[in-house]
Amino acid sequence: MAEALIHKWSKGIMNYHFGRGRSRWVPYLLLLPGIFFYVLIALGPSLATTFYSFTNATGLKGASLDWIGFDNYKEFLLMGQAAKDNFAAVGRTLIFSFFVTSIQFGIGLFIAIIINQNLKGRNFFRTLYFMPVILGAVIQGLIWSLFLFPLGGPMAKILEFFGTSSEFLGGQPSEAFAWVIFIQIWANMGTTMIIFLAGLQTISADLYEASRIDGANTWQVFRNVTWPLLTPSVNTNLILNIIGSLQAWQLFLVLLGYRNGTQVLGYLIYATGFGQTSGSVTSSFRQGYAAAASIILFLIVLVIGMTVQTILRRREMRIME
Repeated sequence: MAEALIHKWSKGIMNYHFGRGRSRWVPYLLLLPGIFFYVLIALGPSLATTFYSFTNATGLKGASLDWIGFDNYKEFLLMGQAAKDNFAAVGRTLIFSFFVTSIQFGIGLFIAIIINQNLKGRNFFRTLYFMPVILGAVIQGLIWSLFLFPLGGPMAKILEFFGTSSEFLGGQPSEAFAWVIFIQIWANMGTTMIIFLAGLQTISADLYEASRIDGANTWQVFRNVTWPLLTPSVNTNLILNIIGSLQAWQLFLVLLGYRNGTQVLGYLIYATGFGQTSGSVTSSFRQGYAAAASIILFLIVLVIGMTVQTILRRREMRIME
């Protein structure tokens, strides 16, 4: 028996396309370009960020680069008012992620279910809802800056018709922050919708027909057929939405600039590392400190992402049982 298995295994090796002589190295050579670009674009910068987080790097030409150990981390987490501001930014990041993830998830699922029906013009609406995704953050921000311009913008005219007004993005930090949440959802909801739509189209129509024959109403069909079978799409969307919203910062840069009470951690990292200036507020070029903050953001994303993924995996196992 053992000899037969060995013979079968050796025969399989001999039939392998790259199993003889120099040709055995062909798969590795084919992988080299991909590995090279991965190291160049992803792994290399990540390792460099980790290294710089332990230095006083500024990114300025001719500036000294000294090893300072955990001083950047201590300053970020423990030192005075700056640490309090940093924790406030972390809190805003979590709040931003919670609202963006939950609302974007719900709206994306609802719209996907609607346009998955056999309705006239559904292809047009699929394109319409997905279109904001293909626009860059700068274009998205410009569109909404003009739309929400408080002195004669379209939204100001609408509120004026109802006898009220608002400063929109220039108002109180909480109001401006809420508008960025809204715009973030508008900008990325199309991706959530498409993933749900792809999941819905994998569900056989026979299952729906059988459920209705058994007397199930619309809610029962959704709860017992659609929702369980959408599990892969649910998991994908939740992970993408959580990670994307935790790392978001571009819209804050375009829409608000460096304003106290509105910064999330991602934008704080950018502003600190690249000397963001807005009005009377200036942040120095402290790329070592920004690198330490980015490592902290990475750990937050890692912990939350792994926790959510573990919960989703357990849920998926229960459904499969």
